[in-house]
Amino acid sequence: VLRPSRRRSRRDERGAATVLAAAIVAVLLCVTGAGAYIGSAVVARHRAQAAADLAALAAAARLPTGAAAACARASAIARTMRVDDVGCRVEDLDVVVTVRVAVVFGGVAQAAARAGPVDAA
Repeated sequence: VLRPSRRRSRRDERGAATVLAAAIVAVLLCVTGAGAYIGSAVVARHRAQAAADLAALAAAARLPTGAAAACARASAIARTMRVDDVGCRVEDLDVVVTVRVAVVFGGVAQAAARAGPVDAA
């Protein structure tokens, strides 16, 4: 009766722990990278929304001096807050500001805000 050698099976498994450890490290690096990207995207989105909100409020305050002056003020405020692209339009008595902010690891975060007088209803 022939019995399989235990030494032989141990030799076949040499290096298996190294391969497993390398795979675990690769997965952890991917998870860390994904977390960093999601974090930077969330920060960019919050920056974009804050810039849009503040720019819309500033533009609404300048609206009595004209639409061009209001949008110029919105653009100046948004640029101070380091946004990449600013859009401004006046709709009746409201100002709508849209902004775009680059995400650190690629992509763009967008936000929009509307400001104007409160309806007296």
